[in-house]
Amino acid sequence: MVARKHRLCPRVARGRCGTGIFTRLLLDHGNVVHAIEPNDGMRAAAEAALGSNSNFVSINATAEATTLPDHSVDLVATAQAFHWFDPDPTRREFNRILKPGGWVLIVFNTRRDRESAFMQAYEDFLHENAVDYPHVDHRRVDEERLRAFFGDYREWRGQHTRVHDLQGVMGLSSSSSYTPAPDHPRHAAFYDSLRRLFAEHQKDGHVEFLYQTEAYLGRPRA
Repeated sequence: MVARKHRLCPRVARGRCGTGIFTRLLLDHGNVVHAIEPNDGMRAAAEAALGSNSNFVSINATAEATTLPDHSVDLVATAQAFHWFDPDPTRREFNRILKPGGWVLIVFNTRRDRESAFMQAYEDFLHENAVDYPHVDHRRVDEERLRAFFGDYREWRGQHTRVHDLQGVMGLSSSSSYTPAPDHPRHAAFYDSLRRLFAEHQKDGHVEFLYQTEAYLGRPRA
């Protein structure tokens, strides 16, 4: 979906854009992105980070009711969010807003939590300190749910590593839905524990997050 000179920019609906991390990648490739986010705090963070880009359109809505016109987008893209959606209303809504022949892209970054001491410790930390973490884990999205949504789809998988300092780890955690919000009684304790975890595992002021990226591309069932 790269926009080339003298071609119209593809229009993308970004389902549940969060703080805008994946949305920025879509914008960098020249797409017009309608960033849909129902959470006021996350939407405000995305607007602060991306609002200067004229191709960025922030929308207070949900995946099940985007408010976009019929047949108005070329691609619906969702990263780290599909597990939040109510499948049947979302499928109907995506079919409504997609142009004929349009696609849906679902992306997950899954931590390889058994492949290093820090990754295992971080997973244990989330189970102990995050809010409802086991109930919002995207790994609940399996082949059966994907086939119910798509029918046939294409799949890609690849591994990568991200290196973060303490500030990066704090920012990464704050973008997750299961992190206690600032007004939550466990907010301060969560970040105090996270700082201790980082101090125990850091090397030269950094830790490594090991990921497997999973991407699924298809057209939703009628």
